[in-house]
Amino acid sequence: MTLQRILPFTRTLLESALTKGDIAIDGTCGNGHDTLFLAESVGKSGKVYGFDIQQDAIKSTEKRLIDAEQSSQVSLFHDSHAAINHKIHPKHAGNVSAAIFNLGYLPGGDKSIVTKPEETIQAVTDILQLLRSGGLLILVIYPGHPEGKIESEKVTEYATSLNQSDYQVLKYQFINQINDPPYIVAISKK
Repeated sequence: MTLQRILPFTRTLLESALTKGDIAIDGTCGNGHDTLFLAESVGKSGKVYGFDIQQDAIKSTEKRLIDAEQSSQVSLFHDSHAAINHKIHPKHAGNVSAAIFNLGYLPGGDKSIVTKPEETIQAVTDILQLLRSGGLLILVIYPGHPEGKIESEKVTEYATSLNQSDYQVLKYQFINQINDPPYIVAISKK
């Protein structure tokens, strides 16, 4: 048996949480790969909300969705994931099945523009309230750059503090790899 790498494992987790017609959130659209995966998973009867602070990321995501004919069920916001609570339709509160964040910076983009721990923790707090029972939030954490190391510590500390009566928290990490490899923190709402 071979253990799944980090990004394929996120897909496995998302597949277990999503069905057609569900509501999902991509807190960091990046180049649109996860947003497209979520859109395909929830189908035309579902809804995906996507966020990114960089206009280039939103444009790239929008193009990827249009090219795959998966844009009709997606609302994209050029905004911080900390604004999630203000953008999600009230009827979707408590009904979100899955959310994903890839923390750090936009691959191939400006490495000085990074996610911030305070905003990420605010977004995580808000999404946990938006999740349905059995809903899943996945954080792909990249501690390999200075800001990422700080965010990694703060976000992991926050997730560790969640009440086990309300949430299950999983950390999936390869511990024998060099250069501070990414890892997953997955939070399932009971």
